[in-house]
Amino acid sequence: MGIQEHLAEQAVIDAEGYRANVGIILCHADGRLFWARRVGRAGWQFPQGGMQPGETPEQALYRELGEEVGLDPEHVELLGSTRDWLSYRLPLRYQRHDSQPLCIGQKQRWFLLRVRDGEPQVRFDRSPTPEFDDWRWVDYWHPLDEVIFFKRRVYREALTELAPVLFPQGAPPAPAIKRSVRRRRTSR
Repeated sequence: MGIQEHLAEQAVIDAEGYRANVGIILCHADGRLFWARRVGRAGWQFPQGGMQPGETPEQALYRELGEEVGLDPEHVELLGSTRDWLSYRLPLRYQRHDSQPLCIGQKQRWFLLRVRDGEPQVRFDRSPTPEFDDWRWVDYWHPLDEVIFFKRRVYREALTELAPVLFPQGAPPAPAIKRSVRRRRTSR
């Protein structure tokens, strides 16, 4: 990591160790959501990305939308955002312990956008290192079944808060919260 990247990372990690980030929930006119597969991984998620020093959450939203999905502000309509930052802690195995300051998780402002003209012209090649390699439309609550476990609570909070914006007459019912069973390793 060069000095510029190191300084940029320092500026967006708060005193508690959370990196400022934006999350993007992109919807179709029929209420389905844009769901993208991470490059080289089996995981699917919403587009998201870190804020740069001096950047507002809305500026980061449009930069990330262009970099990760290939869409510009004129391709979407901003419908709403979460009132507050939502945060998740990274499991220890995902934390970069050799980086300073240590980032222990993400704090995110989530934005709900609607595609303006039918099917978006998604492009994953607008970044030198694409984040995604495939995408599909999914039902509103579907991401809760597929997102990696440590992001699930934040996804539920964002979707719950933004559902009335997309469904003013009432959102589809949210699925029950699944409790995951963690296996403990035992030494023999």
